[in-house]
Amino acid sequence: MNRLIASRGLLQIFFALLLVIVIMFVSNYVVYKNSISGIYEKVAQNNRLVVKNIIQSYNNSFTTVNNLIFTIHGLPYDNLFASADGSIDMAKVYSLQDNITTLASSVDYIEDIIIFFDNHDLAITSKGTSDMSVLFDKKFKHDIYNTGYWKTFARSKHPSTVFPADTFVSQGETMTKKSRRLIPILDGNKVRMSDKNILVMINVDKLLNHVDMKAMLPGASLIVLDPARRIILSTEQDWDLVEVLNDVYFNASSEASLTHNNFEYNFYKSDYNSFVYIDKVPYQFKNIDSVTNASRTIMIMAIICAVILSAVLSIYLYRPVKGILKLLGGGSIKGNDFRKIHSGIVKVQAENESLKKQMNFVDLEIRRGVFLQTLDSHNHSQEYEIQMQKYYPYFFRDRQFVMAAIHLKGLHADKEQTDLSIEEMTEAIRAGLQVEAGHVVVFHSSQLQFLAMIGIGHSSERAAVIGRLEAFVQRAEKEELKGFMLWACISKVYDSHMRNCRAAYQEIMNGMQYRNVNPAGAVLDTTSIRFVADMHFPFEKIEKLSNCMLSGKTNEGVRIITDLIKENADRGIHHHQLVHAARSILSHMMKQIEVSPALAKELYRLEADFLQKVENAYGYKDIQDALLEAVQYVASKRSQDQKSKLNPAFISQYIELHYMENLYLDHMAEVLDTSPKYFSNYFKKTFGVNYVEYLNKVRLSHAREQLKHTDLSIAEIGEKTGYMNSSTFTTTFKKYYGISPSEYRKNPGD
Repeated sequence: MNRLIASRGLLQIFFALLLVIVIMFVSNYVVYKNSISGIYEKVAQNNRLVVKNIIQSYNNSFTTVNNLIFTIHGLPYDNLFASADGSIDMAKVYSLQDNITTLASSVDYIEDIIIFFDNHDLAITSKGTSDMSVLFDKKFKHDIYNTGYWKTFARSKHPSTVFPADTFVSQGETMTKKSRRLIPILDGNKVRMSDKNILVMINVDKLLNHVDMKAMLPGASLIVLDPARRIILSTEQDWDLVEVLNDVYFNASSEASLTHNNFEYNFYKSDYNSFVYIDKVPYQFKNIDSVTNASRTIMIMAIICAVILSAVLSIYLYRPVKGILKLLGGGSIKGNDFRKIHSGIVKVQAENESLKKQMNFVDLEIRRGVFLQTLDSHNHSQEYEIQMQKYYPYFFRDRQFVMAAIHLKGLHADKEQTDLSIEEMTEAIRAGLQVEAGHVVVFHSSQLQFLAMIGIGHSSERAAVIGRLEAFVQRAEKEELKGFMLWACISKVYDSHMRNCRAAYQEIMNGMQYRNVNPAGAVLDTTSIRFVADMHFPFEKIEKLSNCMLSGKTNEGVRIITDLIKENADRGIHHHQLVHAARSILSHMMKQIEVSPALAKELYRLEADFLQKVENAYGYKDIQDALLEAVQYVASKRSQDQKSKLNPAFISQYIELHYMENLYLDHMAEVLDTSPKYFSNYFKKTFGVNYVEYLNKVRLSHAREQLKHTDLSIAEIGEKTGYMNSSTFTTTFKKYYGISPSEYRKNPGD
């Protein structure tokens, strides 16, 4: 009892506030019953009837299009192409075109009807005939729905498909461009009724007029979703359906409705084609006289209650205010108490916001650590696994997932490049993929590589995910990540378990190693990789490259590298194979540089930079550029460091490159900056034979190859291998091999 008496002031404040709440509730209830409730219920009921009629009109429209497609399939104009020479029976074509013109004119919202065939470029429309490429480039131009897309989609097994409304551009004869919003409808081919592929283009504006959208409540809008929850048509731009769809459960036999952000959403499911129609209606009305009068009454009553309440609160809140101020650290300071309380609250809020950001950062890093730990090939303790399980729902919200590695490569310095931190890049990739592919988890793994886990409901959605990933890569290079080149590698479908993350990651890593050095697109599908063992690495060309570096023939070395890389690219070898070849080529070139202590660190940096470039290369051109840079570097070092030419490697390589010239002793001595006698003694001591005999063996070795593989005359071969006349060549050849050149050509195996 004493405690209750001591709290008497608090009870009085409570009952005073309760009284104000009761009065305001009664006032609002009266206003609601007398104005808004009645008006809204009648209007909403009428709008529901209108919407149901509109939905029925949509169903009738789609039924009409479906019947029209069946009618066209039933027209007796199959086999338009003669089987013998593939020519077109134009009489049948024109007759078919007249029929579809008549059918299209009977439905005012049909923009055009297009008939095409799987293995022919002819397109027959209600306006005439055309080549498909011209038709979809001039009249129905779209970034995605081009000729290749329609042909590919038509050849795949699919039901009758209604595509989302989108903008198509047509170009007239005066070079003026016209945009139209169209809904493409392509007939199904799971059960082929004829050899025709029928594509119906629905004009959105005419369709809206046909179904009489103006009859809806002003301010209301309608969206049409197909059974896969894709937006087919919307009368309002920028609908945010994520929260709305998450709050409603679709039942096949009932309607649903909910209110969200001052709007009421009514959901209807079509019995004809399982399309979902969402009617968005405002449930708050303005400029109603009864509401104005009631609001004025509420304001007057609120003012009176506020005055009474202020008098009561001023008596009982003084001591609590002092207590609050003391808790905030300002109880002993005189002045405006409420301003000090406000300042203290603002300070606490700022501290809380800072702490919230720190906690979010820590939580994100923990999630990233958990994800990267799952990719580790080593097992962790059971306690660690239990502690980390609370983060698993963050990664998986769908039954299955695919993992993708997204790589960024900075372009040249003269290109405009987005200045982003790693965290900003991660968020840009996550947000971009979220728009394209739904639930996505993205983490930075190393350098400019990011790993993304994309949730999917069924394995059949993987192809669509690949297409959306390609769309994101193309868009991000122009917008979010401008200045970077992006490419991605995507795994097969896995069930949503953490233990599968390691397998998916390993698959991606293997895919990056075994990818084709001449990639066809920006997204690599690991399931499409096929093993290739036919790597081109001729050792004689690599030896010739070393000779070119030694003798200063840089252009010849560049040509050898370019040809070798191009040959491997044409063969479609794997990335790791070309990297191995590039490393070997670099090692052969580095042998031509005399390594001094001062040069060792520079060569180390060169090699490390080269290895990083080839490992992170996207295609063969990047590896080729890295090799060509190394060629120029080796050439510059060879010119700066004039190594002594009197060494076996240089002499043998010089003879190999110049054997067809007059390599007298005097000439060799001049090249090597020594005397003929010294060179002759040095050569015999080093090579074990005299110089003339060694030169003849080199020349005759090349002569044998030409005798085997060319149709040149004996005299021409002798001249090309360094002999002054055919008799000298024949005599020398017979001396070393025991038979004449002509006899050797007849029996090269002897």
